[in-house]
Amino acid sequence: ATKRKLKVGDKMAGRHGNKGIVSIIVPQVDMPYMANGRTVDVCLNPLGVPSRMNIGQILEMHLGMAGRELGFQIQDIFESKQKEFIGELRTKMITIADVAGLMDAANAIGAMDDKTLLGYAQDWSKGVKFATPIFEGVTPAEFGRLFELAKLDTDGKMELYDGKSGDKLKERVNVGYMYILKLHHLVDEKVHARSTGPYSLVTQQPVGGKALFGGQRFGEMEVWALEAYGASAVLKEMLTIKSDDVDGRVRAYKAITKGESVPASGIPETLFVLTKELQALALDIEIFDEVDDNE
Repeated sequence: ATKRKLKVGDKMAGRHGNKGIVSIIVPQVDMPYMANGRTVDVCLNPLGVPSRMNIGQILEMHLGMAGRELGFQIQDIFESKQKEFIGELRTKMITIADVAGLMDAANAIGAMDDKTLLGYAQDWSKGVKFATPIFEGVTPAEFGRLFELAKLDTDGKMELYDGKSGDKLKERVNVGYMYILKLHHLVDEKVHARSTGPYSLVTQQPVGGKALFGGQRFGEMEVWALEAYGASAVLKEMLTIKSDDVDGRVRAYKAITKGESVPASGIPETLFVLTKELQALALDIEIFDEVDDNE
């Protein structure tokens, strides 16, 4: 087995289908930080939430933040070591259980001996754990009370500061704790390039996949990106000589090897495949190179 450090291009995911790849890794001092000086570990793009509608990640983040802040409060009581700190711990833990709507837990904490209580408190000081089963999860009212008890704003947002400049960020940001998993999709195993290679028999487009020495898929959204930048010449190449313009790509290859300028592209094979599909539906489609004005 080998251990490989996380690097740009590696894939990660949360527990709600919120997957993505690492786009940049910066020193901890450059990361945004909270008013108390704690830096955030990961910054996620908010555009990943509305289209996928996986709101569970926001709930997990908020409850995680509440649990961690309550854990800090218990830790503070531990470190104070006042005479009555065990009684204070018991009161705090009962209050948390009560606010979370866990009456059985509150009663159990009240009945615990000091040694057992200290064991639980030690665990809670690392962060109070929550479970929210479907249909039986935390209610908005309980959520609000938890946040008030944790001394957090009820919208879950807080002010962050730029790690480099120290300036306060323009908008308040959702900050919290959530599980992030490293997936077995590593950039070192995926990096791949191709000059010429095999083509699909029907479409005449390059085959897909590293194993087949295929091309990189240039999908719909990538086309939108080129359109947005106005890169029309690059887009034309992607849809013709780099794809399924059979004659055009041969002419382009010859021109490049001879050091000549690349000639104009031809007609993509996709058009001929489409006409054959339509002819199979008894729609006789013909293609003309030029239109005669006399017709």
